[in-house]
Amino acid sequence: MGSDDTNSAAGEVALRTRAFVRDVVIPVERKLDGNVHDGPEDVRIALQDAARAAGVFAPQVPTDLGGLGLDRTAQSAVFEEAGYSLLGPLALNCAAPDEGNLHLLGEVASAEQKERYLRPLAAGAIRSCFAMTEPAPGVGSDPSMLRTRAEQLPGGDWSITGRKWFITGGIGASVTICMARTSGEPGDRRGATMFLIDRDSAGMSVERNIGTLDVSLFGGHAEIVFDDCRVGPDAVLGDVGRGFELAQVRLAPARLTHCMRWLGIARRSHEISMAWTQRREAFGRPLRELGMIQQLVADSEIDITACRALIRECAAQLDRGVEAGHLSSITKTFVSEAVGRVVDRAVQICGSLGVSEDVMLGRFLREVRPFRIYDGPSETHRWSVARRAIKAIDADAVLGHG
Repeated sequence: MGSDDTNSAAGEVALRTRAFVRDVVIPVERKLDGNVHDGPEDVRIALQDAARAAGVFAPQVPTDLGGLGLDRTAQSAVFEEAGYSLLGPLALNCAAPDEGNLHLLGEVASAEQKERYLRPLAAGAIRSCFAMTEPAPGVGSDPSMLRTRAEQLPGGDWSITGRKWFITGGIGASVTICMARTSGEPGDRRGATMFLIDRDSAGMSVERNIGTLDVSLFGGHAEIVFDDCRVGPDAVLGDVGRGFELAQVRLAPARLTHCMRWLGIARRSHEISMAWTQRREAFGRPLRELGMIQQLVADSEIDITACRALIRECAAQLDRGVEAGHLSSITKTFVSEAVGRVVDRAVQICGSLGVSEDVMLGRFLREVRPFRIYDGPSETHRWSVARRAIKAIDADAVLGHG
């Protein structure tokens, strides 16, 4: 059971993370019922200070920024252990959306932007959000539907106007990475630009924290309005007009780290249910001896092992510098659905206990369900996977006509 990393350094960090999550994070999680949709900020700071003291803070952040500098393969073991609690990734500063934004800023930001935003974000001194999604008919699973616009004014400043919604971490974020259209029309897959927008910028307002099924992502899911929001030319992240292209720097790794973290909560749910099979009796026998229960346990073992294998292979591809969009789509689709199956089986095995508030399985079930939608719904990924797979086939050679 548990993450089985073969690298000794990563294995040490994973073991420290396991102990830290068990001894420090889970008691806080239970006290809050995993609900940090509205903060509080002092909880985040206290957890992150404790993670520093335990030597597990910011495992993915380069060492020159105060992190542990683990590669993707090593991260997979540590993130899984962090994900054993809903608040574990927050404590380690490897939770969405900050984790993905840290990677994006590290790859794309200018030296000045790194000092202003990346360094404090890596230290947990500030939080961030990534403002891409818009209310219909704006951008959702199809990024080309982007409607928020940015126009350059005489003198070089930019004016940004549009509405974003479901912006994870948006409540209280110090900086927003906003995707806006700088050329073209909705339906055009070119012409987007990323902007770094400070929280106190005139013309930017957070309208509400959207009530959702899940409540464990710190800073909630915000609806944000930009109304002639003025920013300087130094707010452009990367190059003007390359926003869609540069977003790919963030997307494939971010999908994968979501999988790593949610695998931890699936494993915890599975372990809770197996422990219950040792305590509960039915029909004169312990649950663990009943064939139907054994099948549920076995299926979850298979799902967890398959998830871990996919995650490690995708992480290895990213570490080798291989373009991993295809495998990350496969991994995200399979893991998001397998995690849901594992948690659902755990609820079923535990019966009335599973749907009670005496254990957190009901909370876990609510938290993992949106994962099939976040970072691209399963249907969009399947469409993408099928297109790539079919395109790669040499029909003449396969059918014997070459």
